[in-house]
Amino acid sequence: VWAMAELIKNPRVQQKAQEELDSVVGFERVMTEADFSGLPYLQCVAKEALRLHPPTPLMLPHRANANVKVGGYDIPKGSNVHVNVWAVARDPAAWKNPLEFRPERFLEEDVDMKGHDFRLLPFGAGRRVCPGAQLGINLVTSMLGHLLHHFCWTPPEGVKPEEIDMSENPG
Repeated sequence: VWAMAELIKNPRVQQKAQEELDSVVGFERVMTEADFSGLPYLQCVAKEALRLHPPTPLMLPHRANANVKVGGYDIPKGSNVHVNVWAVARDPAAWKNPLEFRPERFLEEDVDMKGHDFRLLPFGAGRRVCPGAQLGINLVTSMLGHLLHHFCWTPPEGVKPEEIDMSENPG
């Protein structure tokens, strides 16, 4: 849902992804997972949607196995630590224009989604990384690809894309 809202709010991104799909897949068949390698922009759209709107805002808690200092804070051994994935994805120290939906950022630099690049953690990291992370990435890419290949999304009549409310409410 968030990816769809971002694409409605950003028609240029939607059009670019659709043009890529039309060029690679064409109009005579449906997209398959085998097409993913030829759809780098679509993959970037999925990554950007997961960056700005992670499946869960906090990672599972971790326990510090040693005294450490993180960001100027002392974390004593045995402390429970929660990583705020939502905040990391919006950190201006980690991302240029972090609140902007800009899939091109993933074409400009290599960002690992499997828990090794700590700027992007939609599926966790370390020993507790989600075992279904690749499946999750593929499903988001597939869902977006199929919908974008067959539909063009626009805001409701009388609403401009920039007027779409993207605020999130917990609960």
